[in-house]
Amino acid sequence: MNKHRNQADHLERYLKYLTSVRNLSPATVRAYGVDLASFFAWVGSQQSIDTRVVRAWVSHLARMNIASSSINRKLSALKGYYRFLRRQGLIDASPADGVRSLRRERSLPDILFEADISTLLAIEGGDFESVRDRLILETLYSTGCRVSELVAICVDDINFKKGSVIAHGKGRKDRMVFMGAPARKVLAEYLPLRAALLHRHGADSERALFLNQNAGALSARGVALIIDKRVRQAGIVTHTSPHTFRHSFATHVLDHGADIRVVQELLGHAGLSTTQVYTHMGLGKLRKIYAQAHPHGGGVAKAEGE
Repeated sequence: MNKHRNQADHLERYLKYLTSVRNLSPATVRAYGVDLASFFAWVGSQQSIDTRVVRAWVSHLARMNIASSSINRKLSALKGYYRFLRRQGLIDASPADGVRSLRRERSLPDILFEADISTLLAIEGGDFESVRDRLILETLYSTGCRVSELVAICVDDINFKKGSVIAHGKGRKDRMVFMGAPARKVLAEYLPLRAALLHRHGADSERALFLNQNAGALSARGVALIIDKRVRQAGIVTHTSPHTFRHSFATHVLDHGADIRVVQELLGHAGLSTTQVYTHMGLGKLRKIYAQAHPHGGGVAKAEGE
């Protein structure tokens, strides 16, 4: 059996392990597969793989101006793959073990001011599309869901009495999120319109909450296009994606006094460090505390939009 056949077999076994044992989502497993395949394509068949080769690959990615976070993700996939092979007794040592991750750039995510959110949510009209779009934006902002979690919401996931929703998160980990009163009000408007659309298309068995005009489940790409359209109509200049609502949700609830560990739970973050980036975003609250507490803080200006 040749080297390429061995490599393909090992990779297939590893991806099956990620699916069946690690219980990672199909999207995550695909991403691991793409990252590993790109490494092996770069290496080619002319050289054996050792630490020097892995370091050269990392340098190659850096020269291509790939973000350090993306390089670290690829390196993490490679390290995980070789750890698996070592545990299986297929190799003696990992060529990736001695390779350090790159220092990450600490960039702050884009967020919308609360006034911008209000402007975006002011979608007029009682037709299916208008009400659905308003509910999409309300739900993203009210729950802090990822767009993949949003489009996975089924009617059966909603507790209408408590205003809670089961979000199907990364790694097939479910958590409870909540729809505020404005989102629940729009939901009550939307459900009869949704039922009528399903009836017209003979698709009454469809359980997805968010539908396209053909009564099928709305895709993540469809949500992104809807947001693009609504942002342009509202005249919002901040770069806005579905994830911007998640960033804004986290920033605003922290700014209004929520405990960071509660926000971690609501966002479904595995580690607190991921949530802590949002503590840098509550500038309005920091300014207010500074102005009150610092002897020379009285002249601190209030930023536009706060």
